[in-house]
Amino acid sequence: MQLYNTLSAEERAQLIDEAGKQRLTLSFYAYAKISDPKQFRDELFIAWNALDALGRIYVAHEGINAQMSIPAENIDAFRDTLEVYDFMKGIRLNVAIDQDDHSFLKLTIKVRHKIVADGLNDETFDVTNKGIHLKAQEFNNLLEDPNTIVVDFRNHYESEVGHFEGAITPDVETFRESLPIINEQLQDFKEDKNLLMYCTGGIRCEKASAYFKHQGFKNVYQLEGGIIEYTRQIKKENIQSKFIGKNFVFDHRLGERITDDIVSQCHQCGKPCDNHTNCANDGCHLLFIQCDDCKVAMENCCSVECLETTHLPVGEQIKLRRGIQVGNKVFRKGKSDALKFKNSGDLPKKPLAQVETKNIRQKIAIKKVLVGKAEHYYTKSKIAQFVIENNELSIGDKVLISGPTTGDQEFTITELFANGGPCETAKVGDQITFETPFRIRLSDKLYKILG
Repeated sequence: MQLYNTLSAEERAQLIDEAGKQRLTLSFYAYAKISDPKQFRDELFIAWNALDALGRIYVAHEGINAQMSIPAENIDAFRDTLEVYDFMKGIRLNVAIDQDDHSFLKLTIKVRHKIVADGLNDETFDVTNKGIHLKAQEFNNLLEDPNTIVVDFRNHYESEVGHFEGAITPDVETFRESLPIINEQLQDFKEDKNLLMYCTGGIRCEKASAYFKHQGFKNVYQLEGGIIEYTRQIKKENIQSKFIGKNFVFDHRLGERITDDIVSQCHQCGKPCDNHTNCANDGCHLLFIQCDDCKVAMENCCSVECLETTHLPVGEQIKLRRGIQVGNKVFRKGKSDALKFKNSGDLPKKPLAQVETKNIRQKIAIKKVLVGKAEHYYTKSKIAQFVIENNELSIGDKVLISGPTTGDQEFTITELFANGGPCETAKVGDQITFETPFRIRLSDKLYKILG
C-alpha cells in the first residue's frame, strides 16, 4: 500500500511530458468535522495516487484544503472519490483559467492542526455563522455602493500583483496577521457599512466572515469561490472585471492573468512588472518580483550577495547555508533590504476614519477627466512621473491622483516638466514630472478636476 511519493519532481515532469495528456489545475476546500484526519489522509492518498493526481493538500479535524493537478481524462473518476464523503458531495472545483501541466509534481497530503492557519480559537464563536455569499455581478454591484468597505484577505505578495479596485490590502505575511489589523482599522464602521471581503478561492473568507460577524459587524459579505470563481463567471457571462492585474496562485505558475493591467513593479529596478520568481540561491529562495532584464543581469538572484554565492563551488554553498532556517525566509516573501522597489501592499497611512472623510471606498464624487497613468516615483526628490494619454495638463490645473493604496489625493499643479524640460502645458504623449507631497504607485491614475 503506497502512502508516499516514489518519484522525484524531475522524474514526474518527464513522465508527464512523455504522456502528452492534458492536465487540469484546480482547487477546492470544505469545512467539516473529521474524526480521524490521519486515516482520512491515507484514504485520499491511495485513491488519488491511483488516478495520477498531484498537488498540495492539508487535512485537519476541521476539514480539507486542496490545490491539485488532475489528468483531464480522470476528472470524473476524481469527482467520484470526493462523492464517497458526504461533506464533499457536489463540492465546487475551482478550475484554473491558465493551465500548466507542471503546476504540481508531487502528491503531498499533510495532516495539520488547521487547514488555514488563522490563529483563532474556534470554540469562542460560531464558525457556521458566515457572511452572505455573492456571485460576480452581485459583488460588482456592492463594490459600487458608497457604503461599502472592500478588504483583501490575502498576503502582501498576493495583493501587490492584483486586487479589486479600492480594496484595503494589508501589508501582512500571513492570514492570521490580517484579522486583528482589519478589526482595529474598521472599529468605527461596524454598524452602518457593508464589509465586503475576498481571497483567492474563498476559504480564508469562510472563517474571516464568521469572525467579523462575531466582532459585531452587521453587514458582512464574501465573494463566493474567491477570485478564481469570479474570473470564471466574468468570462462566461461577459461581466466587466473589477479585479485588476494578476491573481497570485500557489503552484508552479505563481499567477493567473486576469486583466492586462500591471499594478506592481520589479523590486530591483522599479520597471512595471508582475512576475514573481524565487531567488536562485538555495540558501535564500526569497520570493520577489523580477523583470526579464534584471532576471538576466542578476541570474534569478535577489541580491549581489546571493548572486556571488551561486558562483561558489557547491560544497562552499552547502557550508554557508548550514543551519540557516531557509523556510522562514521563503515565506517572508518580498521582505528584504536588498529590494529597493518593494513598496506595495501597505495599509493607508492615515486611520480609515480620517482617510474616509468623503467616502469609505476612497472615491470622490467630483467631475474629473482622466489624463494619464503613473510611470515612476522618485523617492528622494518626491517627484512623480506620468505619461499623458488623454487631454492636456497645465500649470494651475487642479488634479486628483487616485489609486488602491494612495487613495484620493487632490492638489494644484504649480510647476510642470514635460519630456525633461519646463513647460506651461503638456499634451498627449508627453512624459511629465512634477512634485507631489505624497508617494504615488504604479497603479495610480491622474485626473484633471473640471469646474
